[in-house]
Amino acid sequence: MGQRLITLTLLIIMGGQWSAAQQGPYFDGREAFRLLEAQTALGPRFPGSPGHTAMVNFLEEQLRPLAHELVVQVTRQPHPYRGDTLEIINFLARFNPASPVRLLMLAHYDTRAVADQDPDPANRSRPILGANDGASGVAVLLHLAALMAREPPPVGVDLLLVDAEDVGRSGDLDNFALGTKAFVREMEQLLGGIRPRYAVLLDMVGDAQLRLPMEYYSWRDARELTQRIWELAQDLGYSQFVFEIGPAVYDDHLPLLEAGIPAVDIIDMDYPAPDGPSYWHTLEDTPDKCSPESLEAVGTVITTLIYSERP
Repeated sequence: MGQRLITLTLLIIMGGQWSAAQQGPYFDGREAFRLLEAQTALGPRFPGSPGHTAMVNFLEEQLRPLAHELVVQVTRQPHPYRGDTLEIINFLARFNPASPVRLLMLAHYDTRAVADQDPDPANRSRPILGANDGASGVAVLLHLAALMAREPPPVGVDLLLVDAEDVGRSGDLDNFALGTKAFVREMEQLLGGIRPRYAVLLDMVGDAQLRLPMEYYSWRDARELTQRIWELAQDLGYSQFVFEIGPAVYDDHLPLLEAGIPAVDIIDMDYPAPDGPSYWHTLEDTPDKCSPESLEAVGTVITTLIYSERP
């Protein structure tokens, strides 16, 4: 994921306006964790790396048999730092494509090319494995794809696996979320002219010590949706979703918000915890720091959200 901007510690007291029991097929955290491990087995997956090529093939192999319709968006632009061409490959897996009501669920699949936050300066030019920052959100969406292939959702759902989220250098916000920016430029054509009812971004949702405050921009600009998701999690008994405003994060939801689409970022920036060393953008971002239980909590909330929608 991209950059944390500010941190707020305001406590939010919710009014309990949304209530729902678990709906839809069972989301298996163990299967999602298997998909997380399958990604990390490919190695670092930043654009231009062998692992990225393997990841593109992996996504094609996973999504092609499951999606009711699969669109692969390929765009090219100058690489912001290397002087060559950056190829961006986004995957759009569509379910119930005939529905005029659509939801957008997204996660970035690329990983960071440099461990610029590693405590050891000798490691800061090495690429990260991205178990949490990259593989976790993708794992949830890939398992969700399998569930929707077996049990079509009541509305249209588009799963967007975006590339080139983590290309930017620290502080250079313009060069983060490049895959989502490329998607937004062609969104009307890719989605057949139908704008999503809303979008939900999953980023860094696998932390074994998962704690999910409400990301600041999501609360500010998509408050009704944010409140709905967190109250739904409360109703389902998932204490990982906490009623606090968290950091403002420059992430893949911002280009969607700027395009006028309500978009929420589900993210735990305190990886693993606020009072200790961080694994974010370090070589310590490995599968042993993640858990099936965390993936299942997030996956069950998202699955219930989708299957409780009505046209």
